[in-house]
Amino acid sequence: MPELLRATGLVKEYKVPTRTGWFGSETVRALDGVDLSVAEGEIVAVVGESGSGKSTLGRALIWLDPPEQGEVVFAGKPLRALRASEVRHLRRDLQMVFQDPFASLDPRQKVGEIVTENLAIHDHLGGEAREEAAAALLTQVGLDPSFAGRYAHEFSGGQRQRIAIARAIATKPRLLVADEPVSALDMELQGQILELLRLLKVKMGLGIVFITHDLKLVKGFCSRVVVLKDAKVVEEGPVEKVFGAPEHPYTRELLAAVLPLPPMVEARRRARGGAA
Repeated sequence: MPELLRATGLVKEYKVPTRTGWFGSETVRALDGVDLSVAEGEIVAVVGESGSGKSTLGRALIWLDPPEQGEVVFAGKPLRALRASEVRHLRRDLQMVFQDPFASLDPRQKVGEIVTENLAIHDHLGGEAREEAAAALLTQVGLDPSFAGRYAHEFSGGQRQRIAIARAIATKPRLLVADEPVSALDMELQGQILELLRLLKVKMGLGIVFITHDLKLVKGFCSRVVVLKDAKVVEEGPVEKVFGAPEHPYTRELLAAVLPLPPMVEARRRARGGAA
């Protein structure tokens, strides 16, 4: 598959209050030389514990929060070389679904306005055309078009996340960053949302970066996985290879917490007295 996006050497730092209690701030590195690539129509998982840099990476990939160092090349275009107006134009191809469906939707807007907001911005869509687009988008994510006239707070978490996905796909993006999109949902709803994303990937040819801390969701959904620890990539490869024969101790720890270890890895762990 042709490469859609490549990130190389991403570094992102933030100023935070000092941990000593004294006045002032210190610099924390949220990304430390991270590389990542996504092919057209590929779903790449980014996994790691809270604070590993997953969400920061997602925002950096679509230039929502640009890194201080490194480069993101999307469809052959280095984003750092683009003017602000060019990045805004490219934004229709780079979209994000955020983690919390209860916080990511504006409570003052009706659902129809939410899902077509990007179309109003990029295509200046309004009036009857915008209403028709809202109905089509809601149908596409499995919701009743009549929901367009209601407010987000009237819906369940799973329905709200479908609304968020409808908003993200409105401009027919080529890359979708899904930042923990099912972490606030129960297992049944998680499966429904993952199946919706899979169908959209097939139908639209989407490349998807799937950010999660839950490795159980990765197998069977993603083709490749990138493991982050302390702002760095410690392992990367096809899901079957990484899950079947993890090379880094941190990856083995993550897998052991949620999945039975492969027989060869389990035998090695026992031979070493419990250390994988």
